Amino acid sequence: MKDELETLIARAEEARARAYAPYSHYQVGAAVRGDNGKIYLGANIENASYGLALCAERNAVAQAILDGCKTLTGLAVVTSTSPPAAPCGMCRQTLAEFARELPIALGNDRGERADTSLAELLPRAFHGSDIPG
Repeated sequence: MKDELETLIARAEEARARAYAPYSHYQVGAAVRGDNGKIYLGANIENASYGLALCAERNAVAQAILDGCKTLTGLAVVTSTSPPAAPCGMCRQTLAEFARELPIALGNDRGERADTSLAELLPRAFHGSDIPG
């Protein structure tokens, strides 16, 4: 799994270089691996109307879904923050839709790294099975 997360970190760094962040200058790159073995990239895309900004993690998930992959097996997120930043709450809930157990590697542009999991970042996540009927 360690090599797997290293690969995802490297791909997230690639994605981060493509981020569109002219307002905050806070570039984020993400890479998710699907259960089909493919890696999907995402970068944050800002908008002058901040509420319309798109997170890197959700962009990567969208790429996976568009390719027909609905189960995620790993995630890496790369920022410039020290210590490395974790996904926001909206991204955590989006990830929970497609993975219950998800290893996550957090990295930054200084080479710092922290490993965690979706269960650790979002305990007692809300799932479709929580909806009656």
